[in-house]
Amino acid sequence: MASDDPDPVQGAALDAPAAPKPSIGFMALLTAMTALAPLSLQIFVPALPAIQASYGVAAGTAQLALSLSILANAFATLSYGTVSDRLGRRPVILAGLVMFLVGSVMCALAPDIWTLIVGRIVQAVGAAAGMVLGRAIVRDLFARDEAASMIAYLTMAMVVAPMLAPAVGAALTDLAGWRSIFVALALLGALMIWQCRQRLVETWRGDSGGRLLSGAGALLRSPDFMAYALQSAFAICTFFAFISGAPYFMIEVLGRPATEYGLYFILISAGFMLGNLVAARTSGRIGLDRMILLGTSLALAGTLLSLGLLVGVSWAPLSLFGPMVGVAFANGLTVPNAQAGAISVDPMLAGTASGLAGFLQMFTAAVVSQAVGMLQDGTPYPMIGFMAAAALFSLLGFVLPRRLRRPDL
Repeated sequence: MASDDPDPVQGAALDAPAAPKPSIGFMALLTAMTALAPLSLQIFVPALPAIQASYGVAAGTAQLALSLSILANAFATLSYGTVSDRLGRRPVILAGLVMFLVGSVMCALAPDIWTLIVGRIVQAVGAAAGMVLGRAIVRDLFARDEAASMIAYLTMAMVVAPMLAPAVGAALTDLAGWRSIFVALALLGALMIWQCRQRLVETWRGDSGGRLLSGAGALLRSPDFMAYALQSAFAICTFFAFISGAPYFMIEVLGRPATEYGLYFILISAGFMLGNLVAARTSGRIGLDRMILLGTSLALAGTLLSLGLLVGVSWAPLSLFGPMVGVAFANGLTVPNAQAGAISVDPMLAGTASGLAGFLQMFTAAVVSQAVGMLQDGTPYPMIGFMAAAALFSLLGFVLPRRLRRPDL
């Protein structure tokens, strides 16, 4: 937001968040910052065969450009929030965007695969800044329940971006070669740096100072933070267990075409987006804790329904995808509310909380994804078993930590 922009959000009392209506420009900037990481991680996936052929390397070597960038993104989320609690949101975001631009240019000009891989790591580390700090900025400006509504819109960006990114990457590769993907990302990075310099004012006026070293430990010892973080992490694990096993189940086990899987997956994404929209419009009135309990209970019911259909009825696509639409909708209700709750436990450590919660989400999702992939046995049971377990742990993770502290809950 520019200092001369009459954005109503800019006038909010930053030390006592209010709930002004955000401008379209403000939300568009935060949304673009949040979408940058999932967009850049997925957009070049269709170009991997072309990259492999261009450099004459093995498929496994080319794949490192994806896997190492995901790992780098996960660990980068741990640092940005903590640093921003000390230095402020604006300089940290600008530094991350500069890293993203540098990494994109490195990839576009890479003379060999190893330069490309390093460029991808730099790009991923830079992109993580917006994903973490977008949530922290929302919490700086809005009270807890209103923040949940705003975060729901940001969460939608993390769904839409990876849905659209592969198609955009494939089109760019076909039209202008794989390097054009990174040229486009470099231009996007330069545009976002310019927009942030013009429009993004500093929203953080706290001073966590010496608390930074102990901040993460204090959050991990907080029953409230752990309740929100565990709920969100296991809710996301439900989805990652699904996307790790559903293609194998549909294509390899049921012998269905990949296109059919893609069409069914659109319904899953639509369910999640619908849940985000409902959360955005109702969380402020209903309260985020009630929304989380409702959504988590619905998600558990959906996974158990799918398990019952697959075990007792038939191995049909609708036995999996039908209930999964409901699960996706339920996660759309819970995830933004849990993220808002996590960064509201200690507003002085909102950035640290955002990064820590984000790391827990990505790390547990990576573990579950790998486990589902390794346990494929020609049945849908490893996938649906992990989905049901994750949904159960999501509910228990939200209820038990706070119940141990407050028996009246």
